[in-house]
Amino acid sequence: MIPSKESKMDDKKMTVIDDLVEQGIFKVEGKQLYELSLYELIKEHMELAE
Repeated sequence: MIPSKESKMDDKKMTVIDDLVEQGIFKVEGKQLYELSLYELIKEHMELAE
């Protein structure tokens, strides 16, 4: 059985959320991390890496 793209995207999103939480980030622009799109989460993650 081939895993759906949705589950891969959810896995990636949870990985990024976990990384941000480890760095002490729980909200971005007043929104909870789980409310953000994967794009917004990766953008925040990249900004912290700089």
